[in-house]
Amino acid sequence: MDKQQIALYGEELYRALREFRTLAPLTERAPEISIDDAYHISLQMLQQRLERDGEQVVGKKIGVTSKPVQDMLGVFQPDFGFLTDAMACPDGADIPIAGNLIQPRAEGEIAFRLKKDLQGPGVTEQDVLDATESIMPCFEIVDSRIRNWEIKIQDTVADNASCGVYVLGKNEVDPRDHDLPNLKMTIWKNGEYHSEGLGSAVQGNPLTAVAWLANTLGEFGIPFKAGEVILSGSLAPLIPVVAGDEMRLEIDGIGGCSCRFV
Repeated sequence: MDKQQIALYGEELYRALREFRTLAPLTERAPEISIDDAYHISLQMLQQRLERDGEQVVGKKIGVTSKPVQDMLGVFQPDFGFLTDAMACPDGADIPIAGNLIQPRAEGEIAFRLKKDLQGPGVTEQDVLDATESIMPCFEIVDSRIRNWEIKIQDTVADNASCGVYVLGKNEVDPRDHDLPNLKMTIWKNGEYHSEGLGSAVQGNPLTAVAWLANTLGEFGIPFKAGEVILSGSLAPLIPVVAGDEMRLEIDGIGGCSCRFV
């Protein structure tokens, strides 16, 4: 795919984001699109957010890591994208849907806060642990600019890994004090039990998922930076949400977070 087409698709996705509307899948219109093309489209979209809207990159995310999410979306390898300051919501936030999100779904995750830079290739799980200041509970609210979530891996990578907004729990803990694969997360929707999952749902270990992301972004020359937040992927199936829904999660031994949609 040539640079002009990449720029056009990046602009199209940015406009869809700002106009709260969906597009036909890119893979439907350009079957030849590669993951590398999709990544460069996502960079074009991101650049518009930084230049036009004054947003700043504050982290990165990996998605589509667990089998339940892969089965729901029909995408069978992880995606990756960027977090900006405009996506961050405080614990307990009221998150508006109208004029903000299009077709949101909530995922419960473990988020990492870094204390030093990290860049692939060659990043190991131990490297990730050494570079991590703390972990915390997180809701990521994914939101696709692609019609009806009709996505292939190239569509979601181009669309900044279908990222909408995210909510970090207040309680941050040292990951060295916890058995990350066996951390249990429980999720409630509107006060009723909805689902649960273990840290092992994301590539066997959240550290493995974060190392994969560092190495994948390293292929494009993109580092993790000290202070950034890294979202490691959903531990349970995605949960569609509408205005009026309340979401809460708890990770055993760590704490929880919540949000409400208005």
